[in-house]
Amino acid sequence: MLIDTHCHLEKAFLKGDGEALLGRMQEAGIGRCITVGTGPADWERYYRLAASERGRVDWTVGIHPCDVEEGWGDHIKAVSTYFATDPQPVALGEIGLDYFHLPKYPDEAAEARQLQERAFKAQLELAFQLDCPVVIHSRNAVQDCIRFIDASGLNWEKVVFHCFSDGPELLEPILERGGRASFTGILTYKNAEPVRQAALAQGLDRLMLETDSPYLSPEPLRGKPNEPANVLHIANFAAELFGVTPEELAKITTRNAIEFYGLSDS
Repeated sequence: MLIDTHCHLEKAFLKGDGEALLGRMQEAGIGRCITVGTGPADWERYYRLAASERGRVDWTVGIHPCDVEEGWGDHIKAVSTYFATDPQPVALGEIGLDYFHLPKYPDEAAEARQLQERAFKAQLELAFQLDCPVVIHSRNAVQDCIRFIDASGLNWEKVVFHCFSDGPELLEPILERGGRASFTGILTYKNAEPVRQAALAQGLDRLMLETDSPYLSPEPLRGKPNEPANVLHIANFAAELFGVTPEELAKITTRNAIEFYGLSDS
């Protein structure tokens, strides 16, 4: 069995393809997936989906840095209430900093960056209180993310930098602190040798795989819509990269995901 540890199912279900997508996931040998919240628009949908698909779909809740807007403080208060629901979110996220998608004009960029940082700090404080796993979104901002996490006092063993797309030199300080990265179909791209070296530097003992679907389809499906079933392609590539059998890779990454997120069968 494999686990897609990071996907976004909202668009598939809005288009009416959600059930078929989950069927294709199971046919591919993907036992479960984690659908990741980015803002209030998807939290309730993901909660209901996880409740109806226990053991097959898990969920997270958080405010993506690109979705931080005025009134974000009230949204963070709502985040905390979901951790009293059944099923609970398996993590707080995805949260973080995204300097790649900042506005073009300097004044607007500075304002957006400040908004992101304030929301990130507040969500890290909440994660510290909840003592829960945290999914980090970092785009051109690894060092600042590390600085904020350090300041929060959060247990680094509960931190994963999702969709890691940098080289081993930026992953090293995360690993030294006890954190980890998860890897997407980028791992399969021809020009992604630094990402492959980062995965190898981390090793198998903390490796987790994700599609980040509907984005970032792996080779040989690049350019097509992505979905959880495609984590199989990523896993087969990773098995060859690490020099293990696909079965062993699946066993290790599934165990890692279950332990990191505290997944249960119900």
